Amino acid sequence: MLRIYWMESKTEFLKFIRMRAYVVFTVLFPLMFYCFFGLAMGQQQSMAQQQGPDAMPPMARYLLATYGVFGVMGAMLYGFGVGVAVERGLGWLELKRASPMPPAAYLIAKGVVSLSFGGLVVALLFAISAAFGGVRMPPLQWLELAATLIAGAIPFCALGLIIGNLAGPNSASAAVNSIYMPMAFCGGLWIPYDFLPHGIQHFAVLLPTFHFAQLALAVLHAPIQGSIGVHVEALAAFTLIFSGLAWILQVRGREKMYG
Repeated sequence: MLRIYWMESKTEFLKFIRMRAYVVFTVLFPLMFYCFFGLAMGQQQSMAQQQGPDAMPPMARYLLATYGVFGVMGAMLYGFGVGVAVERGLGWLELKRASPMPPAAYLIAKGVVSLSFGGLVVALLFAISAAFGGVRMPPLQWLELAATLIAGAIPFCALGLIIGNLAGPNSASAAVNSIYMPMAFCGGLWIPYDFLPHGIQHFAVLLPTFHFAQLALAVLHAPIQGSIGVHVEALAAFTLIFSGLAWILQVRGREKMYG
C-alpha cells in the first residue's frame, strides 16, 4: 500500500518538474518579488538607520515572513488549482477513479508535492535573505518560521482543490491569479498592513492570507494585529470551510461520472 502512495507522489513530482510554467510561478515569482521589494527596501532602511537612532525591524526580515506566505500559498493554489483542473479536463481523474488506486493517494500525493515546492520556496527565500538581505536569526527561529509557513499553507490546498473542481483546464491559471493576487495584496503580503487603505484593512481580516501573515510575523516577534490564538482559529475555520466545499465538489464529480 505504501508503494502506491510513493509511486503516485513520485510521478506527481516528475510531472510538475516538467511543467516550466508551474516552476516559474511557484518558485521564481515570489523570489523575484522579494528581491525587488524586500532586499531593495531593506537596503534603503539600513541607510536610513545609519542617520538616526530609531530602529524598526529590518524590512528584509519583515517581508521575509509575508513573502514566505506569498510563496507557499502560490505553490498550493497552482499545484491543486491548475493541476486538478488540467487533469480533470484531460480525463485523468476519471481514469484514476476507475482504477483500484486508493482515492486518498491522489490527494495526498498532490499535497506532498505542493508542500515540497512550498518548502523549496521557503528555503530559497531564507538563503537569499541571509546572504543578501542581512537577515540574522537564531536557528530555532528559522525553523519555527519554516514550520509556520508550511503548516499555514494547508487551507490553501483545499482552496486550490475548489478552484480545480470549478475551473476548466484553459481557465484554471486565470482563475488562480484572480484569487491569488488580490488575496495577497489585501492580506498585507506585499505592503505592510498598516500602510494599506483603511477600507482594505477592514476587509483584510476576512481573508486567510491576513491571518497567515500575522502568524508568520509573530514568529519574528514583529507587532501583529490581534492575538495568535485568534489567527490560529481563523485558519482552522478556513480549513474546515474550504475542505467541506472541496469534498462536496469531489462527490458531485463522482456522481456525474458514475450516475
